[in-house]
Amino acid sequence: MAHRRRDRRHQAARHPPVSARPARAPPSPSPDPGGSGVSPHIPSEYGRRAAVDPLRWPDVARAPRRAPVRTALAARLVRRALRRLPLRVRTEDGESLGRGGPVLELHDSEAFFARIGRSGLIGFGESYMAGEWDAPDLAGVLTVLAGNVTALVPRRLQQLRALWAARQPASGRNTEDHSRENIHHHYDLSNDLFALFLDDTLTYSSALFSGIPAAWPDLAPAQRRKIDQLLDMAEVGPGTRLLEIGTGWGGLALRAADRGAQVVTATLSEEQLKLARERVRAAGHEDRVTLLLRDYRQLTGTYDAIVSVEMIEAVGAEFWAGYFRCVDRLLAPGGRAVLQAITMPHERMLATRNTYTWIQKYIFPGGLLPSLDAIDHTTREATGLRVTRQELFGPHYAETLRLWRERFTERAPEAAALGFDATFQRMWTFYLAYSEAGFRAGYLDVGQLLLTRPSEPAAPGGPEKDKENPA
Repeated sequence: MAHRRRDRRHQAARHPPVSARPARAPPSPSPDPGGSGVSPHIPSEYGRRAAVDPLRWPDVARAPRRAPVRTALAARLVRRALRRLPLRVRTEDGESLGRGGPVLELHDSEAFFARIGRSGLIGFGESYMAGEWDAPDLAGVLTVLAGNVTALVPRRLQQLRALWAARQPASGRNTEDHSRENIHHHYDLSNDLFALFLDDTLTYSSALFSGIPAAWPDLAPAQRRKIDQLLDMAEVGPGTRLLEIGTGWGGLALRAADRGAQVVTATLSEEQLKLARERVRAAGHEDRVTLLLRDYRQLTGTYDAIVSVEMIEAVGAEFWAGYFRCVDRLLAPGGRAVLQAITMPHERMLATRNTYTWIQKYIFPGGLLPSLDAIDHTTREATGLRVTRQELFGPHYAETLRLWRERFTERAPEAAALGFDATFQRMWTFYLAYSEAGFRAGYLDVGQLLLTRPSEPAAPGGPEKDKENPA
């Protein structure tokens, strides 16, 4: 039932059927090549509440239930916090809050505070989706909030988080069945949608720029640079038996095959698999790349190197030990595993790991960012693997997200033509800006981690061939 509800929310947000092929429109320059971080934002739907379809977006279209005490308490706490922040908050009745900075325009203060009183940060995001507030520099506003996240909630309330914060639904557990549903929710939305804002490499993870700020033409080379650094850390070359956990649209597998590696790559996304298979065929690498529609827990074989880019975020804390045991089991003696992972501070991870968030509700169900400490502790407790090198580049993810966000905004009419409605577009814009703000504020980081173990005599074995899903 939970899976069907998620499907209705996103799949009903677009009516026309969309092919598995990406849109072929050529890339155009970023609207803000100077890197100011300010871009046109999706126009507000405030005053046109009927424009939010109640069947597609029930919790956005439905006004919060009247709860005067909770609303008043939320208003008092939020107003007090906003007065101390470097923001300019303007309400519909002319009130001004904050110490100056990026502008947050409140169109419906009562609804805004009622949503926050009812569901905290989920309500904050839903209020934006409903058009109850706007910001000309959305990422700037969210960066200020992310940088002051511990000051927004009084310490006593933080200590009582377990009593008032929403809890994870059962579908958030990334069992094999739930993992398929959760991956489908996001990555099977439409290849055409992702092609609107990704560069020609179709790489949906942080790039590594030669310098920042960056402009749109810098993105594709930066994505290749990121992939090359990861493959170099894994020492991938001619004849390397390489396993990739999380295929994406095949960009890394193709780059490794160009080096002469024998690649097995696994995904749970049917849409990504279809397009990755087409790209492998077009590149003439069918003899070097084997594509699997398979959970990481079901993989077999022995590999000289294992790589996984921003996939551990979809594993869940309950399954981290099992995930790393799989990597340990599949890696040949003397082999090298490299992860690219989004991380957060350990204390924040511990405080929020059981909290249900806006990102989990609308973007990545079941998602949870690990900390570097958690990765190190888990690998030491569950495996013989050790983190022996790390390359961190969080500011580069902020730039990557800015370029994606500006590109998506620029191509909003094409998203509408694909059938993604205005509420979806505001949701997607908020997601990209929210994520960008986390990296700009230093609340989030991203890095490539090399995992090795004491060398042993090489063991025989090789990459498995896909009998169910031939490339």
